Amino acid sequence: MNIPFLDNWRKRQGGTHSGALAAAVEADPDGVAELLAECELLRVRAGQHGLELDDTPASLAALDQLPPRWRDDPEELPWLGNDAGLYLGTVIVRTVLGAAWDVWPSGQPVVRLESGREIDVVGAGLDWAMAGSPELSQVYAESAEN
Repeated sequence: MNIPFLDNWRKRQGGTHSGALAAAVEADPDGVAELLAECELLRVRAGQHGLELDDTPASLAALDQLPPRWRDDPEELPWLGNDAGLYLGTVIVRTVLGAAWDVWPSGQPVVRLESGREIDVVGAGLDWAMAGSPELSQVYAESAEN
């Protein structure tokens, strides 16, 4: 994942990209959560269909109903899937008690539930963008139960 401000911070700290994200999550979890919530491409594409993403579970269900026209653009597909995963994570972190962003050693942002379970939201977003399954609302519902 390319996050420019983290690249600059990493250079100053002499660390790795994954280490920079992990350190940023630890030092400023709210700031990183806001950064990960941007999901600009997804928000633009949803807006083109009249859907405003308001960081609620209902918006995930609405995304699931959009026609998957992004699959026609192989260059955009992984970016949109990444955004979908980050948006899914944003909704979980903002609405599921005890959920928080975390980082795997590979640098992949994930959501850790209060139970300790980790959800690869970016992987789920990519699967959703490419195949439509699992639905974002389904991943959310399973996360909210734990």
